[in-house]
Amino acid sequence: MVESVCFYQLNKISCPKVDFITRILYHRTSHSCTGKTEEAMQVTHVASIDSADLQPYSTLRRPVDHQRRGIFVAEGEKVVRRLLESELEIISVLLTPEWLAVHRRLLETKGEGLNVFVADKKLVESIVGFHLHQGIMAVAKIPKASTLDGVLAGTTRPHLFVAIDGLTNAENLGALVRNCAAFGVQALLVGETASSPYLRRAVRNSMGAVFRLPVVHLTSLMSTLTEMRSKHGICAIAAHPQSTSKQLSRAKFANDCCIVFGSEGEGISQGVLAACDEATVIPMAEGVDSLNVASASAVVLYEAQRQRRL
Repeated sequence: MVESVCFYQLNKISCPKVDFITRILYHRTSHSCTGKTEEAMQVTHVASIDSADLQPYSTLRRPVDHQRRGIFVAEGEKVVRRLLESELEIISVLLTPEWLAVHRRLLETKGEGLNVFVADKKLVESIVGFHLHQGIMAVAKIPKASTLDGVLAGTTRPHLFVAIDGLTNAENLGALVRNCAAFGVQALLVGETASSPYLRRAVRNSMGAVFRLPVVHLTSLMSTLTEMRSKHGICAIAAHPQSTSKQLSRAKFANDCCIVFGSEGEGISQGVLAACDEATVIPMAEGVDSLNVASASAVVLYEAQRQRRL
């Protein structure tokens, strides 16, 4: 009876600082309910960084290598938890004993193919090469990219898509992905000059929203926008400050549309801008000509959602 109460309380916590007795009771309750052991979960207690299995964690500053291998790194408790709750294929998890106690049951649901590496906080920090705030990370496979036809068939009308042109800052890209999830965007179209939303910092800043947002990688954003208009009646609206841009409240987001965002420095390229049906601008105080794309996307997508709810 005492064990059940403590197990319930453990599920309510939101940080790894659980007391020692509670963790022991959780360990006993978990095993008595599931009948599984650490060996069945493939738990490895790590005492050294010299392991090939830990190599992805020690190369966090080599994103090109990770993309070539088709893997990405998730870091932070909320992001890793959302990854574990998703359908994505997870290769391994690296975490402290405290987080193992908290997430044991969720880890067990992923099956015996998951490698769980347990290390103390200091060792984890030495592996990744910098201060790790929360002591939990994971490596997973980048999911197969969606196709435009698949997204069109799997979503309802009126369609709301977002396309990115030349956006390479991972933090801003991650924030944009999070905004897409918050305001009901059905898919992200990644232009040929934009970065992958599965970069480590992008995944972190998206707070795991990228795990449930279909991503379409394009070979030509300009051609895709033209095709969407001619074949599917989807208009392209550029979020771009220029003299001919409409005020945001005058742009029409209620019908099928794809909102295009560009880079912080150059904005949207001239070719992609020419392929859009219209451009819109956020009204600002005198002397301020633009917002960071993370902030701008939140404002524009809020207005799109507002119009679509009228």
